[in-house]
Amino acid sequence: MNKILKAQFFVDDLSDDQKTVITNINDYIKQGLNGNQSSVAIIEGAAGTGKSVVLMELVRQYMTDSRYQTSLVVNHPELYKAYQDLAESIPNMKVKSIRRPTALINYAQKNHKKYDIIFVDEAHLLYSKSEPYAHYRGQNQLTDLMNLAKVVVVVYDFEQVFQSKMYWDKDLLYKTIGSHPHKLFNMNFQYRMVASDEQVAWMDDLSAEKPLKPFPDNSDFEFKMFDTAGELFENIKKRNKEFGISRVVATSGFPRIDGRHNVEMDTFNLPWDEWDPQRTHWAKREGSITQVGTIYTLQGFDLNYVGMIIGPSFGYDPKTDTMTIIPEKYSHKEIFKKRKDIQFSRDEYKTFIANVLNVLMKRGKYGLYLTAYDDALRQRLLELAETGK
Repeated sequence: MNKILKAQFFVDDLSDDQKTVITNINDYIKQGLNGNQSSVAIIEGAAGTGKSVVLMELVRQYMTDSRYQTSLVVNHPELYKAYQDLAESIPNMKVKSIRRPTALINYAQKNHKKYDIIFVDEAHLLYSKSEPYAHYRGQNQLTDLMNLAKVVVVVYDFEQVFQSKMYWDKDLLYKTIGSHPHKLFNMNFQYRMVASDEQVAWMDDLSAEKPLKPFPDNSDFEFKMFDTAGELFENIKKRNKEFGISRVVATSGFPRIDGRHNVEMDTFNLPWDEWDPQRTHWAKREGSITQVGTIYTLQGFDLNYVGMIIGPSFGYDPKTDTMTIIPEKYSHKEIFKKRKDIQFSRDEYKTFIANVLNVLMKRGKYGLYLTAYDDALRQRLLELAETGK
C-alpha cells in the first residue's frame, strides 16, 4: 500500500472519539440491513476532522466481507484514483467496486443491481440536479443511491460546497432523505493539522470577512506571511525537499496575460494544476511542485506544508479592517451556473468562494505559508504578522 495514502486514510492508533463513532455507525448499519426501508448514516464534520479515516475503516470492514454487496463512490477524480490505489493493496477488496457516483447509478439501473451498503465520501460533491453534460440525467444522486441500497453511509461537510450543481445544505439533505430512517454522526475534533483551536478559528474568521487579527502563536503549527509569491514558493520548495508533499495553491481570479492563464504575481509564474488520467494523484506527483493546486486536485488530501496565494477576488476594507470577497473577480464560472430550482444571492456566491479559500488553507498538516495578490490585503496581513497589531 502506498505509504502516503496509508498514512492519510488508515490510522494505526484510532482515537477514542473515532472508535466511538465507528462503533455507533456499525450498530446503525446492522440495524439498517435488517430494515424494510433504505436508511442513511450521515458522517458530518469540518475539514481535517478525520471523516475519511472513519469511513475507510468501515469500508475495509464491509467491502472485504463477501457476505455483503457493497460499493464506495466519490465524485472527485483525484480521490477516486487514491481509493483505487488503496483498494489494490487491501486483501479481498475489489477495485471495480469503487466508482464515480454517476457510473455506479447508470450501471446499477441498467443491470437492475442492488446493494447492501453504499459508502459515499465527499457527499457534498454529489449532483443535486440533473447534469446531462456529465451523463447524469437523474434529479438527485443521493436519491438514486438510496434507491439502490439498504444502507447509504454519506460523508458531508457543508463548508465544502463550492458549486451550484453540487449545492447542499442541511435543509436539502433532510428534504432528500425524507421519511427514510437516518442518523447523524457528528465529528467535531481536529486531526489533520497540528494547529490549535485558536489558529483554526483564525482561518475561519479570515474567510468569513471578520476583523483581522494576528495569527495566534500557541502551537507547533508554522505560520509565515510573505510579501511575494516568489519568496513563498522558494520556501515551499525547501519544505518539500525536507518533508515532502508541500505545494503551492491558489484561489481563482488571476488575469490572462499574453494569452497565458497562469498564476502570475511578482516573480512567480506557474501554470495551474492539470487533470491527468494517470493513477497517481496530483499532490503525490513530483512534477506538481511546479504547478499551482486548486480545490479540484486537493480537496480531501493532506499536504505537509501549504503555500496559499489568496487570489484577486479577495480585497481589503480599511474601514472594517476585514478581508473582502469580490465575486465579480472570481474567474471560475462553474460556481455561478444558475439552476431552475434554487436562486442564489450574491452573499451565497461569496460563501462558495470563501469555502474554497478556507479548505485550501487547511490542507497543510504542519504549516501555512500565506500571501495575497491584493496589495492592501497583503500589506495589512504583513503588518499584523510583523507587529501583532
